[in-house]
Amino acid sequence: MNAKFHYINHACFMIEKNGSAIIFDPFLDGNPEGLQANDIKVDYIFISHGHFDHLGSAFEIAKNCDATIISTAEICGLAEAAGCKAHGMHLGGTFMFPFGKVRIAMAFHGSGVPGGHACGFVVDFYGTKVYFAGDTALYSDMQLLPQLDPFDYAVLPIGGNFTMDPKDAAVAAKFLQAKYVIPVHYNTWPPIAQDVNAYKADVEATTSSKVLVVKPGETIELE
Repeated sequence: MNAKFHYINHACFMIEKNGSAIIFDPFLDGNPEGLQANDIKVDYIFISHGHFDHLGSAFEIAKNCDATIISTAEICGLAEAAGCKAHGMHLGGTFMFPFGKVRIAMAFHGSGVPGGHACGFVVDFYGTKVYFAGDTALYSDMQLLPQLDPFDYAVLPIGGNFTMDPKDAAVAAKFLQAKYVIPVHYNTWPPIAQDVNAYKADVEATTSSKVLVVKPGETIELE
């Protein structure tokens, strides 16, 4: 059974497989479908850091669905204080969940919470293996991630200003060597406006990866 990847908006997306669903960085403001927290039905919520455009509606969704939040210890501490179920992890940590393995990867970015650190995730969701970089600068140790936990899909920010821009994100694609790259975190606001088709052309001309351009509100099937 193939997984379904639904891009909601900005850096928020869902993956569904085997009757289960997970969501990443559930910032719902401005999504083209008009989705609200009570429309989201998931089992787990991944939060890369505490900035408003990533933490979003996570706590409300978690309470509505009795979903478990997976994030750094600091984010999970806030989640538990808000009455949510949470599983705290941290950089370099791995854990086997019922759906598969999760690795917390580094992300070079602000944490949005005192004493914390931004992160990314390598997630094996019932055999569908995805790396979500979160908000991050380009860093050379990205090259290690596919050696530690191989994945087929890399979800990368390309907006610039706050994260990697398309040029840096193309280098990241070379480092990661994923079969597919899915760009996110662009065109939400003017400071992160980018030409995603130019990014696709660059990556596909310089790497073996194929770029899957998914518009907000669209769903694609993952292998």
